[in-house]
Amino acid sequence: MNDHLKGLLFTTLGVLFVVPDSLFVRLIVADPLVVAFWRGMTSGLIILAGLLVVQGTKGFGEVLRCGWPGVIYMFLIGSTAPGFVLAITQTSVANVVFIFASMPVFSAIFSRVFLGEPIRLRMVLTMAVVMVGLGIIAYGSEESEIASWKGDAWALYVTIAYSGALTAVRKVKEISMIPAIPIAYIGSALVFWPFIAPVEAFPGQWELFVGHGAFIAIATCFLTLGPRFISSAEVSLLILLESVLAPILVWVVIGEDPGEWALIGGAVVIGALFVSNLVVLMRKKPTRQA
Repeated sequence: MNDHLKGLLFTTLGVLFVVPDSLFVRLIVADPLVVAFWRGMTSGLIILAGLLVVQGTKGFGEVLRCGWPGVIYMFLIGSTAPGFVLAITQTSVANVVFIFASMPVFSAIFSRVFLGEPIRLRMVLTMAVVMVGLGIIAYGSEESEIASWKGDAWALYVTIAYSGALTAVRKVKEISMIPAIPIAYIGSALVFWPFIAPVEAFPGQWELFVGHGAFIAIATCFLTLGPRFISSAEVSLLILLESVLAPILVWVVIGEDPGEWALIGGAVVIGALFVSNLVVLMRKKPTRQA
């Protein structure tokens, strides 16, 4: 198997494992912060155990010595765990994943501001269309019984935070930030542990809690490995699969209708990003075969 095929396989598997994330949040009956606690704690412990088995503790020292980029990365990634759960519990799944699809736009803005990278005309046009799509989603939240601007705001925060985290990690490209993920997830869970009672909900739903964490841990590992072998445009296109599949899965399993405005706005966002990344792929020169 060549590297390109590996990248496509790893990234696709990562996307497929992250698709049930929102469904788990819907199925678990508990306070949102309890769900967020176990989501971060179980996935963090699983990734931590895997790292200790594969490479021991050497990677953790590098992460802790990389300075402010590492601190910013861990803080932002850690904050996305409760942010995601609060988003899912306060608005429709479709709204959340369609807003998440706009992540490349915010990544481009942060890269321009903090890394000095230029924003090409293609991305400017993409941003304009994506903002229209987000506006349609926000408008639809006022018309839907299951959607709310509060959940939309949390989804937007998670999108911005994750984009910022990815920008921060690019400042220290030579260091693998995978060991930072369990530190961020477990640390985030420990921060709000004193304010909740997570143990009470665990015995009756432990399969859902552990399964949720396992899916997130596996998805995180695959989505970290995949982009090493394929282009950013290919990664972005594959990640759009989650925005399509997650609402469908929730619709099929629990009957959550995303609503026409969410579907229209989501189609605008996904369509803009699909065309934008397709243009990048078509401009790439084909590699000559030896």
